[in-house]
Amino acid sequence: MLYDRAKIFIKAGDGGNGSASFRREKFVPYGGPDGGDGGRGGSVYLQVDQSLNTLLPFKFKTHYKAESGGNGGKRQMHGKAGEDLYIKVPPGTMFFTEPNPDEPDEVPLQGDLTTHGQSIMIARSGRGGLGNTHFKTSTHQSPKMAQKGEPGEERWFRLELKMIADVGLVGFPNAGKSSLLTAVTAATPKIGDYPFTTLEPNLGVVQIDIDTAFVMADIPGLIEGASQGVGLGHEFLRHVERNRLLLHVIDGSGLGDRDPIKDYEQINHELAEYRPELAEKTQIVVINKIDMLETQENLPRLRKYFRGKDLEFYEISAIGMLGTDALMKKVAAKLAALPPPTPLVSTESGETPILKPAILDQDAFQIQKIDEGHFRVRGKRIERVIAMTDTDNEEAMERLQIVFDRTGISRALEKAGVKEGDMVQFGRVELEWQEQW
Repeated sequence: MLYDRAKIFIKAGDGGNGSASFRREKFVPYGGPDGGDGGRGGSVYLQVDQSLNTLLPFKFKTHYKAESGGNGGKRQMHGKAGEDLYIKVPPGTMFFTEPNPDEPDEVPLQGDLTTHGQSIMIARSGRGGLGNTHFKTSTHQSPKMAQKGEPGEERWFRLELKMIADVGLVGFPNAGKSSLLTAVTAATPKIGDYPFTTLEPNLGVVQIDIDTAFVMADIPGLIEGASQGVGLGHEFLRHVERNRLLLHVIDGSGLGDRDPIKDYEQINHELAEYRPELAEKTQIVVINKIDMLETQENLPRLRKYFRGKDLEFYEISAIGMLGTDALMKKVAAKLAALPPPTPLVSTESGETPILKPAILDQDAFQIQKIDEGHFRVRGKRIERVIAMTDTDNEEAMERLQIVFDRTGISRALEKAGVKEGDMVQFGRVELEWQEQW
């Protein structure tokens, strides 16, 4: 079974907490802060594994979390860094961030993974909190505060698999696509004389010679109305997007009151309706079943039509393997002249790309009045500061008050009508507002 869609939740590791410890050593008359920093958490990556060809593992496991960092210790011992998490996906996987109701203005993120070993960071780890040694000053020799670890990024992702094949076989059911795939590759798709014999795309490798080979896919489910979701069209039309060349297979016999020319025009119409650039892909028309008497009777009309359209066409019998070798050699020559597909995410620099939203101003914030006596402050930097602040520590809250004053948040909240005792929400943290902490 081809499982080509999935939805997963990703959570990067949280940073470890910093330590607020002091030196207590024999014969050392003056102690001092010696708290170590927390370790960073593990980041989450998607990585392509060419041995995979389905998203089926994500049906049984939908939540993934990287390891969190260790807490800092005394004697300035830093916490252990969390292990990064690599999630294996098949080539051709596209990913999209699901909308975040808490961040309606956040730019949706997406990417395209096509090459074996290619990876991208999709959730950044949280930084470790600083120990109290970082807060020692000439006027404050014994700071009792340390930072908490920064929470790791988390978000929902939607994964879609678009099969990577050089050549796609398109056409109405029973045109002979599966038979052609069987005739020229080692693939063994189910074949029958009834509609929708093929219920999922099938792949096969066509070997021309020792140096020349290409991948061909049978794309099922295309009938009239496929672009609108009729039949299985919507399930598999997107797989055509990866193909560099299309073989448009038509049943030349016209049995079952079908007209081969109308079938050809209808399939192209469905491709254009789904995505206009699909109809612009290079096509070779394949008139199949030439070993049937009905096809021989239709051939003069078909030849006239395709020559009049200046379209390249081949006459074959997939079952009888007539003309298939010449067709595959022509396909190989065509592919050699076509440019390779370009992925949406480039890793030519050799560095692992990082998935991150476009943020115009990290320091920007917004004040929202949710209800009477209830406010919300939204802003990337201030939410991170709050998350890393130990709200039970008096020194930490005094330092936070300085941040509020310097960034203008105190003034903005007062302007919005906040009063002492009101609740103010910063991300997932709620504070009871006080004029001074």
